[in-house]
Amino acid sequence: MRSVMFRFHVCAGEIFELKAELNSDKKEKKKEAVKKVIASMTVGKDVSALFPDVVNCMQTDNLELKKLVYLYLMNYAKSQPDMAIMAVNTFVKDCEDPNPLIRALAVRTMGCIRVDKITEYLCEPLRKCLKDEDPYVRKTAAVCVAKLHDINAQLVEDQGFLDTLKDLISDSNPMVVANAVAALSEIAESHPNSNLLDLNPQSINKLLTALNECTEWGQIFILDCLANYTPRDDRESQSICERVTPRLSHANSAVVLSAVKVLMKFMEMLPKDLDYYGTLLKKLAPPLVTLLSAEPELQYVALRNINLIVQKRPEILKHEMKVFFVKYNDPIYVKLEKLDIMIRLASQANIAQVLAELKEYATEVDVDFVRKAVRAIGRCAIKVEQSAERCVSTLLDLIQTKVNYVVQEAIVVIKDIFRKYPNKYESVIATLCENLDSLDEPEARAAMIWIVGEYAERIDNADELLESFLEGFHDESTQVQLQLLTAIVKLFLKKPTETQELVQQVLSLATQDSDNPDLRDRGYIYWRLLSTDPVAAKEVVLAEKPLISEETDLIEPTLLEELICHIGTLASVYHKPPSAFVEGSRGVMHKRLPAQGTECPDVGNAAGGSAPEAAPSIIPSQGDLLGDLLNLDLAPPTTPAVLLPLVWLPAMKAKGLEISGTFARRAGVIQMELVLTNKAMSVMTDFAIQFNRNSFGLAPAGPLQVLTPLGPNQTIEVSLPLSTVGPVMKMDPLNNLQVAVKNNIDVFYFSCQYPISMLFVEDGKMERQVFLATWKDIPNDNESQFQIQDCHLNSASNKLQGSNIFTIAKRTVEGQDMLYMSIKLSNGIWVLAELKVQAGNPNYTISLKCRAPEVSQCVFQCYEAVLKN
Repeated sequence: MRSVMFRFHVCAGEIFELKAELNSDKKEKKKEAVKKVIASMTVGKDVSALFPDVVNCMQTDNLELKKLVYLYLMNYAKSQPDMAIMAVNTFVKDCEDPNPLIRALAVRTMGCIRVDKITEYLCEPLRKCLKDEDPYVRKTAAVCVAKLHDINAQLVEDQGFLDTLKDLISDSNPMVVANAVAALSEIAESHPNSNLLDLNPQSINKLLTALNECTEWGQIFILDCLANYTPRDDRESQSICERVTPRLSHANSAVVLSAVKVLMKFMEMLPKDLDYYGTLLKKLAPPLVTLLSAEPELQYVALRNINLIVQKRPEILKHEMKVFFVKYNDPIYVKLEKLDIMIRLASQANIAQVLAELKEYATEVDVDFVRKAVRAIGRCAIKVEQSAERCVSTLLDLIQTKVNYVVQEAIVVIKDIFRKYPNKYESVIATLCENLDSLDEPEARAAMIWIVGEYAERIDNADELLESFLEGFHDESTQVQLQLLTAIVKLFLKKPTETQELVQQVLSLATQDSDNPDLRDRGYIYWRLLSTDPVAAKEVVLAEKPLISEETDLIEPTLLEELICHIGTLASVYHKPPSAFVEGSRGVMHKRLPAQGTECPDVGNAAGGSAPEAAPSIIPSQGDLLGDLLNLDLAPPTTPAVLLPLVWLPAMKAKGLEISGTFARRAGVIQMELVLTNKAMSVMTDFAIQFNRNSFGLAPAGPLQVLTPLGPNQTIEVSLPLSTVGPVMKMDPLNNLQVAVKNNIDVFYFSCQYPISMLFVEDGKMERQVFLATWKDIPNDNESQFQIQDCHLNSASNKLQGSNIFTIAKRTVEGQDMLYMSIKLSNGIWVLAELKVQAGNPNYTISLKCRAPEVSQCVFQCYEAVLKN
């Protein structure tokens, strides 16, 4: 206790000493005291008690002292807002100081003090600084406007600061222009529809002029702004490209990537037969190659961006394969990224070089890298047909090394080669079978089982091989179990007499002894097929398989276009759109590349580039998972559901699978009408659906019936009947539904809203006496009243009855029709309604009574939708 008291008194004594020194008449002593205060503040000591004394030190001509005081002020103004007002007069005075450094320091500090109480006092000094004669003050004031807008947007708009910022784009000083662009861009990001950056050819010309003279970060601001502009035609595109191209030779890698982003976007509008187009392609390669000579972290960022560029325009770097060869001292993250780009650039012209490199990599010591290298050899075989034989030979050489993980990866990729080139390389199966005992990884075991099942007629002891896997069936992973089930059914269809006992054994294991629903369902399907129609079973199970595509890991085209527009940002490193990882972003714009040959119809609206898409508001973020399954909670959609098909899951969020749909009630059954579209380049199969617990126990009444594989660019409509006997958990809003859809690629999650009218049952007409008694019995606190505006109906009751809203009685009171109605929900909840309709008045009043009053808002929305539709 004594030591604690001692420390307290020391601290109190220190504060007292500092206070005395801060009020000293000697300037040097005062400056040293402020330095001590800042030092204490830096190490985390609370020196807020000295606030009035430090603020008094602002009245000085010493620039160093003033900077220290302003630093203290920025740190403590938020915790001492009342005291901070004391500094306002000094700010006003300093903004008129003859020294431009002090004027700029004052306006910079003003922007950093995030206290609502004093912002209005700072408007006049800021207005003067925005029109200051010194460019250093003007550029500082431009950034201050963006900071002030973040604190109080309405104040900035009312004071006309945004118009002043727009005027600064025409400033004679390039740094002022750059800061004005940066400030307007930041404000525009939080207000995407405001059209603040009203770019036109004249303003673009001013920005391009400033581009050559401002600092490197100013150049980045201007280049990012240029990337949001859509030129009127190909001539303007070429002109902008010519003036931006010199930035490619800049020493700062961020400037280079920003310039590449502008050029990649504007190239879209240039005709490919234009001489300048070819010249531009050649100019883009050297700066990208130069970025790879930087330190590893910068290399990685450059490689992630190059990966996108190569997917969009491989011709830019087609002659630069050697720079992507891995160096012995590269970190693993750089090695893996280089490997990926090597495969993307592989062609008939350079495949020999690439394969020689990959074979070397497969003998390295880093296991992860070796695995990737072996997979890369398989990808080369699939991509470049002429190299397939050489790739298979290389893989066989690697199998002969008997290194366990190399053998397993080789078998996985050979399976894909068999899929790509059927009946061409099956002679290697014998070699693969020799290594059967060494396989312990699920993917390799599943690949080997697939090979045995697919080519059972060529393998004499296929039944023995598959039976050896069957011995430990329950210990295998799901992937292996599913593959083993299919392989044995294939074997049975090819050799029915020899394998009858084996197929019965596997079907019994899959259907009776397994808890896995996927395995059980597949087992039952095969069992029924084989027992009812063996010919049909043969057509289904042994059907000719579609060839696998060359590149299965390409980014989906619409997402790639968006990522190209974000080159040089985190989005290009994550390979995800900003909306997927920026939390709480009020208005993340979805950017698109301009279509070739398009013209901008309205120069005034060119600022935003392509028009922003309306982001689907009912899609959860990428990180969200089905709430109840993983004890998480999805944020509910905010817009009311309508009976028109909505995009519930966009393709860019689901690896190319787009899901849209609506809900309907037919013959007493709720139907979820789904439209599945495959926008990827690979076939989609094995669809299944599951709902999270929800307010009314909605659940699929059966499996999702997608009977045929969904090929690339195909669309299929599926009607899923729903039951209301599933598990219940109250959602917010009540009609929020969280859904998981699974296919052979992944599991995808989304949430949607169903109209609550889907739950109105057909036997919801209440007897008059029961209605009256129930109305009186429900407490008045449970009554809610709403207004339905702009309705013009002759017979509301007929229209409502079509949605199972039943009119019990009708009477007229003082020229007003009173309709009494009842609704019964699928979970047994009754809702009673009184609808007041007055002739000639388009506004209806509705009163709702219910023992569960939280339902009333949803029921009102339903009334509004039905009566206004």
